[in-house]
Amino acid sequence: MRTPFIRVFALAALLVRAPSLFAQELTAHLQMLTQGEIRNGGVTSPDNQDPDVQDHSNFIVGRARLNLDFQRKGLEIKVAPQYTGIWGQRGFGSFHMYEAWARYTLPAGLFVQLGRQALSYDDQRIIGPNDWAMAAVSHDVLKLGYEGHGHKAHFLFAYNQNPENTEGGTAYVDGSQPYKTMQTVWYHYDEPHTGLGASLLFMNMGVQADESLTAVRLTSYQQLIGTHLTLQREWGNLSASYYHQLGKNFQLVPIDAWMAAAKAVVHPSKGLSLTAGYDYLSGDPYFAVTDGQDMGLVYRDKIRGFSCLYGSTHKFYGMMDFFYVSTYYHGFSPGLQNAYGGASFTFREKLSLGATYHYMAITTNINRMNKTLGHCVDLSASYHFTKDISLEAGFSYMKGTDTMIRLKRQKGDSGLSWAWLTLIFNPRILNIKQ
Repeated sequence: MRTPFIRVFALAALLVRAPSLFAQELTAHLQMLTQGEIRNGGVTSPDNQDPDVQDHSNFIVGRARLNLDFQRKGLEIKVAPQYTGIWGQRGFGSFHMYEAWARYTLPAGLFVQLGRQALSYDDQRIIGPNDWAMAAVSHDVLKLGYEGHGHKAHFLFAYNQNPENTEGGTAYVDGSQPYKTMQTVWYHYDEPHTGLGASLLFMNMGVQADESLTAVRLTSYQQLIGTHLTLQREWGNLSASYYHQLGKNFQLVPIDAWMAAAKAVVHPSKGLSLTAGYDYLSGDPYFAVTDGQDMGLVYRDKIRGFSCLYGSTHKFYGMMDFFYVSTYYHGFSPGLQNAYGGASFTFREKLSLGATYHYMAITTNINRMNKTLGHCVDLSASYHFTKDISLEAGFSYMKGTDTMIRLKRQKGDSGLSWAWLTLIFNPRILNIKQ
């Protein structure tokens, strides 16, 4: 692990020390993150496993990320190699380039950014870095855009390929992102007088079609269109979102799915925030439970289960990540209703405490089943020893129903829990100006 980090660091230092007609700066941040987890539930069990017979694992995982950022007038280059691994793992875990991009900005506010980059739009519900996951998410894209006078417009273009596929046409399977091609348009406007912000998002994604269904190699296209609205006030903020998915999946089945969300945050006093919200994600109908308690789709003309695509799902649907991270039994999606409320308190910008309650239910009508999945409580705490050293901890508890047991293959009547503890070092180790 040490050698690749040193090589990247040395190359960046040589670049910034080279003679230049422009003022330039090189900054390096090193993030060392170590997290221990104790699980009594979370992550779906295999379809053939009895949900009442489980032996959950505890583990410690680490991440080391070196963020190198070079800037001069109109030009910015960022390189971020990253290592992730489980304590005790044989070999070197996973070492890869998390980010490697260059950005050139014109005086008029136009810019072009090319390379592997972490993307984050609006509240990260559809596109986000998902930084909670140790590997996190980045994309190989060309980004063109304009930012200025309250307006932001970004255009994203991606074309992914398997390196071993040099003949026989373009195929793309099992890559770092599921899409083969992607085109995205994002527009955002902030109204300075009212505190109103509005975003529009359109995505067109091409995925490799199942070759067993066609005589020739095809790319199947699906689209997403939606909006995200915010209102900022001294007393807090309001937000609402709506997204609709269309097109076809890799099995050439039509898609017609949608989601809507609303959230309110109030600050009754300094350091205290109260939150309430509701999420509704559509699900697949025509799903039945037989007298023998077997389950399955009896008919499927369209896919109506909403996909969160590349969002930071850990932020929205409970910290145990039961939903939209792991699949349901037999892979279908019954949708999700998430009604939640919570509070957070920050003391002297060092200690933060939070608690959130979630009521979870499916949106699909299933015979012989209640819609309620269960009740979940998330507790969190963080303490900053210094500006670059912090300790975070959390505990989640979910009381599941029979529906939760059947659909997620999880023992729910006795409760499911998960605890984690994270130590983060994020110092700036270098800053050179010339």
